Amino acid sequence: MPDCPVTVVLPCLNEAESLPGVLAAVPAGYRALVVDNNSTDATALVARRCGADVVIETTPGYGAAVHAGVVAASTPIVAVLDGDGSLDPLELPALVEDLERGADMAIGRRRATPGLTWPWHARLGTAAVCWRLRTKYRLPVHDIAPMRVVRRDALLALGVTDRRSGYPLELLVRAAQAGWTVTERDVAYGPRTGGTSKVSGSVRGSAVAALDFWKAIS
Repeated sequence: MPDCPVTVVLPCLNEAESLPGVLAAVPAGYRALVVDNNSTDATALVARRCGADVVIETTPGYGAAVHAGVVAASTPIVAVLDGDGSLDPLELPALVEDLERGADMAIGRRRATPGLTWPWHARLGTAAVCWRLRTKYRLPVHDIAPMRVVRRDALLALGVTDRRSGYPLELLVRAAQAGWTVTERDVAYGPRTGGTSKVSGSVRGSAVAALDFWKAIS
């Protein structure tokens, strides 16, 4: 393995408050790459001060930010997780180990930590689309890959086109269609450490995401 085998892509929109803690937890030897997706706060400045590389992506949307980060990565493996502090980057090495044991992609299944408020509309939407993934595409997953690890070149070759919140679902569908082996591990899911949620924090945000999700798996 190269000295730096993994790039951790962090798609961010106004995450200046949470980024220092997230970046401090990135495993030693991994490269942190923050994709600033039209933030109006100091996200890019904070990221650079914390030692992360920064890519600016002006096309709005989660998928656009993730794709820009994957393209900019130069390592054989890319990991993706949110920059809001709800997920622990120290859980990534276990997912990388799954790749080294032969998986094509390893994803995290969120398990709520004590005291977390997880809106019902977000949980219901996730359960519905994952049921669809299991029944229609025979993909044994129970979450929409909020944390994932995959080989960069293989990911780009899948040709995921969604540039909004449907990106993770299209990725899982294409992975299933390509016959990928996808593993799933439990990961701790806690409250965000700063800012506000762009999806699960509102019924409208969840509804827009659900529409994107359903388009990706229908």
